[in-house]
Amino acid sequence: MLAPVHWEIRGGRSLGPAPFLIFGILNVTPDSFHDGGQYANTDAALAHAAVLAGEGAHVLDVGGESTRPFAEPVPPEEELERVIPVVRGLNGLRCGNGMPWAVSVDTYKARTAAAALDAGADIINDVSACAFDPQLLDVLGQYRPGYVLMHSKGRPEDMQKAPEYEDVVEEILDFFEKKLKELTSAGMPEARILLDPGIGFGKTLEHNLAILRSMDRFAQLGLPLMAAVSNKSMFGALCDAPPGQRQNATQAATAILASRGVFAHRVHDVALTVQTLRVAEALAPRVA
Repeated sequence: MLAPVHWEIRGGRSLGPAPFLIFGILNVTPDSFHDGGQYANTDAALAHAAVLAGEGAHVLDVGGESTRPFAEPVPPEEELERVIPVVRGLNGLRCGNGMPWAVSVDTYKARTAAAALDAGADIINDVSACAFDPQLLDVLGQYRPGYVLMHSKGRPEDMQKAPEYEDVVEEILDFFEKKLKELTSAGMPEARILLDPGIGFGKTLEHNLAILRSMDRFAQLGLPLMAAVSNKSMFGALCDAPPGQRQNATQAATAILASRGVFAHRVHDVALTVQTLRVAEALAPRVA
């Protein structure tokens, strides 16, 4: 593992230093690929959030719209109805009750992002890099939250229809450099940006593997990295593992990625990931 990393979020708070940062996935949707429908009720979502926090999640990442391949968009009103009560509930619970450091909202919509930040969210996790709703850039410049800048080629409903790249790593590097300039010009502090190369978002298995082998290249941009590989379909193709049987592949990839400098890990199974990352840290070579 590389040296501990700091990531600044809304209000100038710092997540870190720590050898790793865990985003616990909290889907409040009826159709997410892994656990859709289990936590669509606000009370169920808050109960699961408490479990994730108790297992060691540092960030709770609330999502009200599935972004799995071929998923249909959700109207803003419906996303708001799903997300905002949960964010408010988390904001009320986490002070003095062992809740995690921060609340993230997984959205690309400016309206949802602004409402979530008004309700107490600290981070916006955006699969679109402000491409699906350009007004999100203005929201980010105004609120200056922590921001996950992710690469995606296409929208969820069409991104997996034969994606092509000449050199996927070089193209994502170029994408990040251009987007960082755009974000900082809009008022976003660079220290509040986390980079996610977007595994499975407009990529074939070969593209995903090339990206994961080259995570150290993205680290050269000088910002913390996030890997979101939890139970992804790439493990189905690589290991012939159906949904529900990809935990081992997920944990193996997580340990290797941590050794390559990935700081943040967005996962469904927080407890297993904590074990994996503690072992990876304990076995990492020590710098004299």
